[in-house]
Amino acid sequence: MEFGGLKAVDSLSFSVKKGEIYGLIGPNGAGKTTVFNCISRFYNPTSGRIIFEGKEITKLEPHEIIRVGISRTFQNVELFKHMTVLENLLVGQIAFTKENILSAAFMLPSVKKEEKRIRDKAMEILRILNIEDKAHEYAVTQPYGVQKLVEIGRALVSEPRLIMLDEPAAGMNHSETDELAKLILKLRDEFGITILLVEHDMSLVMNICENICVMNFGKKICEGPPEKVKSDPAVIEAYLGGEEIA
Repeated sequence: MEFGGLKAVDSLSFSVKKGEIYGLIGPNGAGKTTVFNCISRFYNPTSGRIIFEGKEITKLEPHEIIRVGISRTFQNVELFKHMTVLENLLVGQIAFTKENILSAAFMLPSVKKEEKRIRDKAMEILRILNIEDKAHEYAVTQPYGVQKLVEIGRALVSEPRLIMLDEPAAGMNHSETDELAKLILKLRDEFGITILLVEHDMSLVMNICENICVMNFGKKICEGPPEKVKSDPAVIEAYLGGEEIA
């Protein structure tokens, strides 16, 4: 991926297995979020291919990426200010309703049934996130950790098979991060969702990821299980300036 001749992502290649929690790490500016933006089609890659479940998705539109089973969160939480926690999730489900606009305009019985299904589904997601008691409170008034969970909830409403989490632990305290780790494991173990994780909290990454890809200046410098990555000299030098990874 190039921007005005500058290679933000350079000849990067990695594979994520179904049901895996896979980490993508590296120093600031390494190109991690650019990778997410390419996969989710916010950027058009200048070269290479992106394959999901055996099919190329490089040329799809962003809304088509969601429909094939991929969703993501963002580094910066951007919730609808005048909506409740529940409403923020409901907005995320509009694109996946089965009813057309004409049916909705006349509020046909099928629309009411679909509306109930959507609301029940959103509440179930809030229960999974353990924030169902916040459903009818304004999202932006919640603690930052809860707002991050709402962001994850919005990514879950499309029932993805792959969810890309972009620094989900940023701004969280230790207790919130521990709960986040349990949630990510739950999404994989109980719901079969594959996780691609960009994160700066190395303790979180090393504890829950089966494999990790390390980037620096747009290139992959190491890939493998945590034990291999944390002891790799190139990773130690590039990522922590020569200090060993805890």
